[in-house]
Amino acid sequence: MDEMKYNSEGYYDPTTYEALMKIEQEERAARKAANYRPLVYICSPYAGDVEKNTCRARNYSRFAVVKRAIPIAPHLLFPQFMSEDTERSLALFMGGVLLGKCDEVWVFGSRITEGMREEIDKAERLKKKIRRFSEELEEEQIDERMEI
Repeated sequence: MDEMKYNSEGYYDPTTYEALMKIEQEERAARKAANYRPLVYICSPYAGDVEKNTCRARNYSRFAVVKRAIPIAPHLLFPQFMSEDTERSLALFMGGVLLGKCDEVWVFGSRITEGMREEIDKAERLKKKIRRFSEELEEEQIDERMEI
């Protein structure tokens, strides 16, 4: 590094050194930005037609991956080892913790369930970026307050 502070004739040249360091820093930042993927919380219906809604949540998660995001879908994970009937409140709490770790919340579908409403309210309180998508994966404008 010290040899970079001197020009080819051996004279101290801090201007060139600082310019080269700045270029190197910008290149590192550009590489980091190119690899960045936001952590996104997948907010979609679960209750009701669980099989159909689970399939949709998988598709929504895949869509997030294609859009260069890292999806978090608690309603795909937690049913693997928790009971919807007896541990729902714990699952909602744990989902809320995960939501807090995410950069964005992506809301899917035309119907906002009660559980989704709670997730959206928490995201708004935490000032998370909220994006709304149709079931066909088209991004939609967000109303002032999404209706249930």
